Amino acid sequence: MAGPEDAANFGVWDYVVFGCMLLISLGIGFFYGCTGGKQQTAAEFLLADRNMNPIPVAMSLVASFISAITVLGTPAEVYIFGSMFWLFCFSYPVVGLAVSRLFIPVFFRLNVTSANEYLELRFNKAVRVSATITFFLNMVFYMGLVIYAPALAFNAVTDVSLWGSVLATGLVCTLYTTVGGMKAVLWTDVFQTCVMFGGFIAVIIEGTMRLGGLGNVWRIAEEGGRIDFWNFSFDPTIRHTFWSIVIGGSFTWSTSYGVNQAQVQRYITTGSVKRAWVALGLAGAGMVIVGSVSCLSGLVMYSFYADRQCDPLTSGKISQTDQLIPYFMMDLFGRIPGLPGFFTSAVFSAALSTVSSGLNALAAVTAEDLVKPCFPHISEERYALATKGIAFGFGLLCVLLAYITSLLSQGILQLALSLFGMTGGPLLGLFSLGMFFPWTNSKGAIVGLLAGLTFAFWVGIGAIIYPPSIYRPPLTIEGCNLTTSITTPSPLLMTTTTIAPETSPIGELYSLSYAWYACAFWLVTVVVGLLVSFLTGATKRQDIDPVLRSHCVDGVYCCLPEVIKKPLRCGDEKPDYTEKDQGAEIVEVKPGLTTYAADIDNDDVGKATFATEHQSGTGTENGLDNEVFTSL
Repeated sequence: MAGPEDAANFGVWDYVVFGCMLLISLGIGFFYGCTGGKQQTAAEFLLADRNMNPIPVAMSLVASFISAITVLGTPAEVYIFGSMFWLFCFSYPVVGLAVSRLFIPVFFRLNVTSANEYLELRFNKAVRVSATITFFLNMVFYMGLVIYAPALAFNAVTDVSLWGSVLATGLVCTLYTTVGGMKAVLWTDVFQTCVMFGGFIAVIIEGTMRLGGLGNVWRIAEEGGRIDFWNFSFDPTIRHTFWSIVIGGSFTWSTSYGVNQAQVQRYITTGSVKRAWVALGLAGAGMVIVGSVSCLSGLVMYSFYADRQCDPLTSGKISQTDQLIPYFMMDLFGRIPGLPGFFTSAVFSAALSTVSSGLNALAAVTAEDLVKPCFPHISEERYALATKGIAFGFGLLCVLLAYITSLLSQGILQLALSLFGMTGGPLLGLFSLGMFFPWTNSKGAIVGLLAGLTFAFWVGIGAIIYPPSIYRPPLTIEGCNLTTSITTPSPLLMTTTTIAPETSPIGELYSLSYAWYACAFWLVTVVVGLLVSFLTGATKRQDIDPVLRSHCVDGVYCCLPEVIKKPLRCGDEKPDYTEKDQGAEIVEVKPGLTTYAADIDNDDVGKATFATEHQSGTGTENGLDNEVFTSL
């Protein structure tokens, strides 16, 4: 860890800056808890009354994309392995197109609060509960880790109190989420995104100035083997290639932005498909920018220490890669009052945004999937109070899990880091079975999910027990003044980029690159789900309400002429609903009969209610306009 010569101490102004960040976040929560509807309804608490502007929603989507682990890990990844990670930015536009055309319209047509509501409408209650449990397993523990990891990293290189920062961030986040609801989550995310972005920019500017300009940064990084974008190998065991990052990364981020409750809930707060598209488009651009500055900060950090010929990790000044960016920050700003506190605020802002998103999402899923079905006649006031209590309870649980995390060994902690990615692919596969494959039945859906999770845990745990060998460019300590002993690596901040000294023969079975995990587990879930569905009696197309399906051809290839799209549908009929029906509010779903409140003119003014009888192919008007919504 940092030695005395590093002078890595927080001053009064650093604590003032850090405290102000927490107080502003808390103030936003109390502001929205005391204004407007005062969070007295579940619709306001969970969905901000569905009238949020796309801009804060977009910034919130960006904030939830950047966890504290990302802020610490991305620069360290580029520092250790090079710039290939930067190619993930190519996957963001692909994800934005797929999610906006294939997933968002379905959730808006059904007017859901919990994304898992779709699974009950499409399959049955058992499938919905299975997805809910899977979401709980990864989200709760991941949030505890998000709180603990940055606190431990900063405690290792500064004198910031470990448990003081854990309790401060955990309790502040829990309070403003519980008091202010989704509006507080969204607007604190806006503030925290600005802080995170400012922290990265400060590091880049100061580091670049000390190295004599961005050109020198790039030159030193290139000489050190850190500039590499052109590995086009199709070998799935290579950790990073162009294809694994762009294609595999697209699946990875689709698991988050396509079906994850935390993101779906944000889309719904906009109130319409078009505004959700705007928010997602802006968020995609924001993710490219933030991803770029985080990677660039990693290059600046590498060039800084390569120019000094003194790698702090190899020399033992720090014990883990997660501590690189905090150590670099203290090297740059350690003697400038307030700046270390500002960058620390940037990292913990990332933790706050991730945890607040997770708390609100967990409250929504628990309330909609468990509380409401058990208490169908609960009053609106009690239901809103119950959702607040659930959010508060999950917040305290995350702080408790942060403490449990501190007691875990290296292998268990690495498993926890892998859980979040391993559950995403099977969940994406489950929703894909329902939306894109009309033959899937409930048996196939459950078995497919279990098969995907089983395969994911098998490969993920195997990769931890038998970590694959990973090449990394060299680091040097020739310029170090090694007056201190080499520190022993801490088992609590191990990352998933472990270098294996040797490979066991069985380890070859687990050498699949982590970038392909989501794609591979999605494929297993879909293939097994379809096989079981056909073996147990495939569902007929006409038995599936068209609002529960997403037509890939019409969603992705909307600009192609009908003569081309028709054969691509593989015998499926063209959906009768149009863009103006995408914001339809579902009132009731029964076998063969669905009742909607549709926005006819896309202006949130004309509302009409329709009942569609897709078995007979006729529409019945129940509302105000003369236009009938016809189903298959």
